[in-house]
Amino acid sequence: MSDKKCKIGIMGGTFDPIHTGHLVTAEAVRVEYDLDRVLFIPAANPPHKQHFHVETPVHRYMMTVMATYSNPNFYVSPIEIERPGISYTIDTVLELIKQYGDNTELYFIVGSDTVQELPTWKEIDHLLEICHFIAANRPGSVYTLDDIIKHFGVKGYNRIHSLPTPELEISSTDIREKVRQGRSIKYIVPESVENYILKENLYRE
Repeated sequence: MSDKKCKIGIMGGTFDPIHTGHLVTAEAVRVEYDLDRVLFIPAANPPHKQHFHVETPVHRYMMTVMATYSNPNFYVSPIEIERPGISYTIDTVLELIKQYGDNTELYFIVGSDTVQELPTWKEIDHLLEICHFIAANRPGSVYTLDDIIKHFGVKGYNRIHSLPTPELEISSTDIREKVRQGRSIKYIVPESVENYILKENLYRE
C-alpha cells in the first residue's frame, strides 16, 4: 500500500464569470506542486462579497464546469453551493478532509489581492494547520507577501507559499462590464463560457 499523499489543489472563488486567468493560474500551480487534481469550488454566499450583486450559484457553477471540462486534472465541486449559509473556507476544507481522508494534502490557491485578506478569514490559524496556501503572484504586484507570512509566524513560513504566474490582466469585473457594454469577451473566457453568457443573457444589467 502506497504512503504517497494525494495532493489536491483548491481553487475557490465566485467565478462571476470564470475566465482564462483562473485556468492558467490553476494549471501553473498544478504543475509546479505536482498536484493530483485541482478542485474548482464556486462560492454560494461568499463572506467578503455580502454587499455586492453576484450571479446565481447555478449559472456560476455551470460556467465553471464548462470552462474546466477539457482538462482531465480539473474538477468542479458543488460543496459550497449545496451547503446553506455563508461559504466559509474552513467549513469547506474540513468537509474535503472528511471526503478524501487524512492521507491528503490540500493546497488552497489564492490571488495576490486575496492573500492580503487572510488575517480576516474565519479560523485562519486552524486553516493554516490543515491546509497549504499558494499565493499566485503576478509580476509587478504591489503587495508584499513577506508581511503576511511574518504576521502568522512559523505557520506562515511553513504554510504560505508564493508562485509567480503568467501576467494575465483579466478580471471578472471587467468582463461583466464588457458584456454590459456589448463589447467582445472572446479569448478572455473559454468559448463555452462566452456562449453561455450570451445564451443566458447574463450581465446585461
